[in-house]
Amino acid sequence: MTERSVIHDTFVIERTYPASPARAFAAFAAKEAKDTWGDTGDIAGIEPATGPIEFDFRVGGRERFGFVYQDVHYTYDAFYYDIVPDQRLVYSYEMYADGVRFSVSVATIEFVKTADGTALTWTEQGAYLDGFDGDDAPRLREGGTSEMLDGLAKYLASAS
Repeated sequence: MTERSVIHDTFVIERTYPASPARAFAAFAAKEAKDTWGDTGDIAGIEPATGPIEFDFRVGGRERFGFVYQDVHYTYDAFYYDIVPDQRLVYSYEMYADGVRFSVSVATIEFVKTADGTALTWTEQGAYLDGFDGDDAPRLREGGTSEMLDGLAKYLASAS
């Protein structure tokens, strides 16, 4: 029998981008844009997986995709709860490894106009299940999110 456990964690990442809230928000709202800056293909050893891919950016919509890393098939499955254009996103997502759920998170992304562009605040509450990634799971997730937001910075700089 598998020993069951859960680690709860919250992290906050703040970034400033030299782009308007509308441009920063649009990078989340369009599949083509998100595929560019949020692409897991930039991480060494990650390969796209076959399976359902869905991007339905609306309240009640889903985002789903998969990838393979070190011979493990990962699946991301998100549900959008709240979308306020150019201001806020709230969604939940589950992550699976070879079909086994290993985390459930709620993410809130806020976009605030500043003199220099946009202040983005990413707040995520996560439940990391059954010891997957050990005690480092929350820091690994925060690090991966930070890398993804680095990709957003490059995307916004190149799209200006």
